[in-house]
Amino acid sequence: MTAIMGYRELSEHDKKVINGVKAVAEQVGFMCDSLEKLPGVDLRWLAIAKTDLQKGFMAAVRSVAKPETF
Repeated sequence: MTAIMGYRELSEHDKKVINGVKAVAEQVGFMCDSLEKLPGVDLRWLAIAKTDLQKGFMAAVRSVAKPETF
């Protein structure tokens, strides 16, 4: 298996935790998609929410993966 540059080898536990975070992120993404279809929703604020949530989930994954590079 080829390693991903800048990442350490992940344990099975780490992989399970990251997959759990990604599963929750997917559910939150579905919620955002459903909000987008509601009348009167401010799409600008929803876009901000989606961006911030994506950044939060990315940070959570990085907290487990602990990449060694920028």
